[in-house]
Amino acid sequence: MTTSIYFPHLHIFLENVGKTLRIGNFEIALYGIVIACGMMAGILMAVHEAKRTGQKPDDYIDLAIIAIICSIIGARIYYVVFSWDYYKDHFGHIFMLREGGLAIYGGVIAAIITTYIFAKVKKMNFPLVTDTAGLGLILGQIIGRWGNFFNREAFGGYTDGLFAMQLPVDAVRPQDISQDLSEHIIQINGIEYIQVHPTFLYESLWNLALLIILLVYRKHKKFDGEIFLLYLLGYGIGRFWIEALRTDQLLIGGTDLPVSRVLAAVLVMISGVLLVVNWIKVKRGNCEVTEQVQKRATKKS
Repeated sequence: MTTSIYFPHLHIFLENVGKTLRIGNFEIALYGIVIACGMMAGILMAVHEAKRTGQKPDDYIDLAIIAIICSIIGARIYYVVFSWDYYKDHFGHIFMLREGGLAIYGGVIAAIITTYIFAKVKKMNFPLVTDTAGLGLILGQIIGRWGNFFNREAFGGYTDGLFAMQLPVDAVRPQDISQDLSEHIIQINGIEYIQVHPTFLYESLWNLALLIILLVYRKHKKFDGEIFLLYLLGYGIGRFWIEALRTDQLLIGGTDLPVSRVLAAVLVMISGVLLVVNWIKVKRGNCEVTEQVQKRATKKS
C-alpha cells in the first residue's frame, strides 16, 4: 500500500502516513488511538464543565465509562444496518472494528439513550447532564474525525479546491471510489491518485467553530438543555451539507436517500422547534415575573 497523502494546493506533502503504530511485533490501529484520544479529551471536558457548574465530576466519569461502550456498539450497529448489502456476505467483518465503520449518529443516539437512563437512575437533571456531556461529545468528535484521515475514508467526491486531498488508489476501499473520482484519477510518479474533498477535515473544523460558539454562549444560556439543543442544531446543519459531498453515504434501504442527511434534517427541525418553544416559555416567565414585581411596587406606593 502506498502511504503518501498530499494536499497540493496547500503545499503539504506527507510521504509516509501509516495506518498503524508498531510496538515490537504488535500493531495498533492509529484510527483506534485517535478515537481513544478523542474520548479522553471529551471526558476531561465534561468533568471540567461539571466542576464549573457545581456538579459531581465522578458522576460524569461513571457516565463516560458506560456511554463510551454503548456508543461504540451503537455506532457499529448503525453502520452495519445501513451497509447490510455488504455485511450479509461478509458476516465476520461485522466485528472487525480495525477496518473502521463507526457511524457517529449511531453513537450519538446510543449516548443520548444511555445518558437518559443514567440520569434517571442517579436522579440527575437530564437536560443539565446533556449540556455538560454534550461539550465533551463535540470535542471528542473534533479529534475523533482525524481517525478517518489515517484510515483514508469518509472523503468526498472530486474537487480541485483549496483543500483538495490526494489519496493513492491502492490505499482506499474500492467501493468508496465513485464514477466521478474514477474519471479524474491522476498519476504522480507512476502511482494513481484520486483527488477528493477531505470531508473529515470539514466536519472537524465545523465542530471546532461550533464548540467555540457554545463555550462563549454557555454562560448566557436561558434554560437547561439549551446548549445540547444548539449542538444538535449546529451539528445537524453542518452534517447535512458535508454528507452531500461524501462518496460512502449510507442509504435508506431501497432508496437513494442518505440516512445521515435525513436524520440530520430531522434533528435540525426537532432541536429548532424545541429551542423556540423553550425560548418563548422563558420570555413569558420573565414577563410574568416583571408584571408581579410591578404590581407589588404599585401596591406599596
